[in-house]
Amino acid sequence: MRQDNQQQLRERFPSVSETPPPAPWRPVLNRRNPIGGLLGIGFPVAPGTGHDLVMVVSVDGHGLFDSVTGEKIARDRDPDPDDRTPDAVPDLSCPGLGPIAGTRVRIAGRFGGGLHTTTADGWSLEVVSPEWPHHRVVLSTDGGMPHSGPHGEHWWHIFDSNYSALRTAGFSPSGRTLAVATSSDLTLWTRRTAEAGPTGENRT
Repeated sequence: MRQDNQQQLRERFPSVSETPPPAPWRPVLNRRNPIGGLLGIGFPVAPGTGHDLVMVVSVDGHGLFDSVTGEKIARDRDPDPDDRTPDAVPDLSCPGLGPIAGTRVRIAGRFGGGLHTTTADGWSLEVVSPEWPHHRVVLSTDGGMPHSGPHGEHWWHIFDSNYSALRTAGFSPSGRTLAVATSSDLTLWTRRTAEAGPTGENRT
C-alpha cells in the first residue's frame, strides 16, 4: 500500500495544475500575502464574537489578522525574547496581542505543531511531496488519499510551494478558515458559517 501511494504521488500529482478551492471558499485579500521570515501561525478566537483570527509569528515579531477581511489588528515588532518563538515553551505557544492579550496561542510551523486537517462537515487537507522537497497542498471532499475521482471534482491541488519552504497548512478549529503558510507569505481562504459544506451540512 505504501508503494502504491508513493507511485500515485510520483505519477498523478505533478500532472495536475494548481486551482483555487471551490465554493464556498473565497480568498482573503490578495493571494500569498508577503510576510518575510514567517515561522508559524495559530488561530485564536476574537473575544465576544467567536470569529477566527490568525496570529503570525515571524523573524520580525508577532502580528494578528482578521481571517475574513485580512485586516491587521495588532502588531508587536519587539516581543519579549523569552516568548519570541514558540519553541521556548512545551506547548509551542506565544502570548497573544491586541484584543487577545493575556492569552496564549499555539503556533504551528517551523518548530512543530500542526493545524486541523479536517472539518466537521467533510473537508480534508493533505500535504504531499511528489517532487521533494517541494510540497503541494490538496483540499478534498472524498476523505483523502487515494483520490478516486478526477481533479477538480472532489479534490483540488490548491497550493504549490515550489518557491518557498512550507511552514504549515490547515483549518481553523471552527472550520471556517483555511490557511497555507510558507517562509515568505500567508494565504487565507474563508467561508461564512451558514454556508453548507461538502456533505450538505450547514455550519452554525
